[in-house]
Amino acid sequence: MELRNPFILPPLKLGYADQNGTINEQHLRFYRERSAFLGAVTLEPLYLDRGLREIPTQIGIDHEDKLPGLKKLVEVIRQQGAKTIAHLNHPGRMANPKIPGNYFLSSTDKPCENGGAVPQRMEEEDFETVVNLFVSAAQRAEKAGFDFIELQMGHGYLLAQFISPAVNDRQDEFGGSFENRIRFPLMVLKAIQQACSLPVIVRLSGDEMIPNGIKVQEMIALAQILEKQGVAAIHVSVGTVCSTPPWFFQHMFVPKGKTWDLARLIKREINIPVIFVGKINRFEDIKRLQEEYQADYLAVGRALIADPLFIGKYLGQVKGQLRPCLACSEGCLGGVKGGRGLHCVVNPLVGEEMPDFRKAEIAKKVAVVGGGLAGMQAAITLAERGHRVDLFEKEQLGGQFNLAWLPPKKESLKNIVDFFVDEIREKGVNLILKEANKQDILAAGYDAVVLATGAKPKIPPIKGLKNYYWAEFLKDENLPENQKVVVIGGGLIGVEIASKLVDHDNEVVIIEMLGEIARGMEMIEKALTLKKLKEHQVPIYLNARVTEIKDDQVFVSAENDFVIKNVDKIVLAAGMEPFNPLQKELQEHLPVYVVGDARQVGKAQEAIRDGFLTALKI
Repeated sequence: MELRNPFILPPLKLGYADQNGTINEQHLRFYRERSAFLGAVTLEPLYLDRGLREIPTQIGIDHEDKLPGLKKLVEVIRQQGAKTIAHLNHPGRMANPKIPGNYFLSSTDKPCENGGAVPQRMEEEDFETVVNLFVSAAQRAEKAGFDFIELQMGHGYLLAQFISPAVNDRQDEFGGSFENRIRFPLMVLKAIQQACSLPVIVRLSGDEMIPNGIKVQEMIALAQILEKQGVAAIHVSVGTVCSTPPWFFQHMFVPKGKTWDLARLIKREINIPVIFVGKINRFEDIKRLQEEYQADYLAVGRALIADPLFIGKYLGQVKGQLRPCLACSEGCLGGVKGGRGLHCVVNPLVGEEMPDFRKAEIAKKVAVVGGGLAGMQAAITLAERGHRVDLFEKEQLGGQFNLAWLPPKKESLKNIVDFFVDEIREKGVNLILKEANKQDILAAGYDAVVLATGAKPKIPPIKGLKNYYWAEFLKDENLPENQKVVVIGGGLIGVEIASKLVDHDNEVVIIEMLGEIARGMEMIEKALTLKKLKEHQVPIYLNARVTEIKDDQVFVSAENDFVIKNVDKIVLAAGMEPFNPLQKELQEHLPVYVVGDARQVGKAQEAIRDGFLTALKI
């Protein structure tokens, strides 16, 4: 493990390949941008066989036809000064059941408890086949010029399915005792080491965070055995993709530092380097890991999606403040799962063709009306391109996104507002704290105006609807306690409000007119929030509509109509609609650009990207 510095990009699924799993320009661009200041770059998990893909658009290392692309990518990374790591993983029962032709092997014939295909319990011939897959992939990695192999023994994938006592229910020499459960993973490691000369890093889960699963004491014992087997380093993560994805993805809903603590426990008992990973997204994290944990190497992943220059800025080789990773999984995990490839909420350039970002040929005077995410991004990009920018905001920079970080465990979302506020100041944008009107805009002689006035709540035609709340309850000072609250609307906003209300001992009922709850909510947040509401016994009525409110009674039309009595408060969360009062007044006088929710109601990622791309047109 001789790298120019201790920073490593861990394996991040990109989803940029075509159905053939070959390298393309999008891969080259992504890794080139992120390798300039790193010691090493790990490619996304490379599939060993087309029938073992986790996503349809994964990079393969299953055939010689992949070598030209892999060689080119290795060379691109090497030109930036970083070494390359080939991450080899067999998903076992976690291969994607939605991909035609996939097959499923495991230590068991039990499917993942969170869903998935029923796997075939591996027999003697299967062991040989799997070992040969790993060996062939390792040999191709060496031919392609990789510097290291990383062997995945954690996260609930095939080798971990043997190691984990919660999964492995075998009665033969590969099941039961710890020595038996690690037998097959060690067979794979030995075969790889005999087949190629590349140093091998082993990634493992220090704790699967499930009852009877992998625990750290056994992982200490495994790490000591791996050290004796000549492994170059141990990469310590946490969780299992099958049962504990929030830990696996290091989501904002799980506390920072659990992986660090596990890695430290293992590090104390071995003499080879340990790679620390898990929400390393602030400069303070790096300092703490190096000083308090004596971390040998640090794997920085999603922070490098949000800001490719994260390490360069930390090292003082690049100026500028850090564009923060929110640990939200919305753009990165959500983009890959949704088939769009990896994107990022806060970084509009991720996963896209590089737009023309030159300075404007003619510096113009531009007004941006509205200081939400779209407006602030537009103002910053306009200023970076040389325009003179006035930003009008009637209340507080951040707009309605200032409510987004108020639900439980979403505090990290505030970081993007703080970043934009600092950038507004750093880039010389002139902030005008007042509500803009037609007279202000026309009198100032602007060359163009960007309207980012956001959205307003939809008000459904409910008989007797008078006194109601919207998102006010997300603010602690407005939260009721021990009251009965009906939330009309079960989308993202309604469910988040309900989640906060139950924390203060309120009795909550959700009425949703469609057949789906929590539409638009990121998948991990959705699963955890709905689990919480279920634990609090919150009634959720789908395909239901509030028809009338009379005194403290709410009348609901559903398959079987009913009345909710003794209601103290009504929350209206029935959706949003664009709010854009100035467009008609201004478009006859100067060029007008409408961005964000003022144009079309969407998510933060869409608003930021819209503001960015619009600013490039002016």
